[in-house]
Amino acid sequence: MTAPVLAGHGVSVSFGGVRALVDVDLEVREGQLVGLIGPNGAGKTTFIDAVTGFVRFRGRVELDGRDISSLPPHRRARLGLARTWQSIELFDDLTVRENLAVASYHPPVLATVAEVLGRQAPGSSTLDDALRLLELDDRADDMPDELSQGQRKLVGIARALAAQPRLLLLDEPAAGLDTHESEELGRKLRNVVDGGTTLLLVDHDMGLVLGISDWVVVLEFGKVIAQGPPDVVRRDPQVIAAYLGSAAKEVGREELEEAAETIEEAAEASS
Repeated sequence: MTAPVLAGHGVSVSFGGVRALVDVDLEVREGQLVGLIGPNGAGKTTFIDAVTGFVRFRGRVELDGRDISSLPPHRRARLGLARTWQSIELFDDLTVRENLAVASYHPPVLATVAEVLGRQAPGSSTLDDALRLLELDDRADDMPDELSQGQRKLVGIARALAAQPRLLLLDEPAAGLDTHESEELGRKLRNVVDGGTTLLLVDHDMGLVLGISDWVVVLEFGKVIAQGPPDVVRRDPQVIAAYLGSAAKEVGREELEEAAETIEEAAEASS
């Protein structure tokens, strides 16, 4: 078994009297795509905010075995912990390639001089790799307003990949996408993982997450209620009940199995 790139131990977050996360243990191992799902308000984005340093938390977060719990967000990022946001904030006056370069490239003085003299900037191949991996090669010179919503989402992911992170955390990348765009996104995210980047994926699209993840963790009311391979999680009665709500308590096993089949069909449609 590979070592964990990210390990959260007893991660808890409170906002006033509201407990958004309660003792969450979660690991993402090398080369995995781990899906984090749950109903609205389950604490999925809060977990990403906590491990990347944007909200205060109790517990311990490790990156490659190093305790990063007390580090500010920019230092966690420098160690290789990258994330995307639900809102797509691209530089609309820059091309796709320039968006990647500005966000990921921090040249030393000598590199800056080389650019002034007209030489190719170090790291250009990294940008090309990120664009190619997400099949954006032919859009590299386009402006953001020439892109579809799905393509803008991919640019945001490519921008994070260009920094060559140890782990990339994706927060709702399929939000606002239609079925076809979501399927395409899933295929390209698998390309990213198969290309060597470890991912943690948060999304409301259960079909997407269950269809492409190696391991799935389910939150409800800030607590982990299930985890395991997608084919196990999609049939877990607690998971089905969490998504059906209180109505699930009043239905029999046959109805729960039908609900599981519905979830499974949605996952297969996106795989």
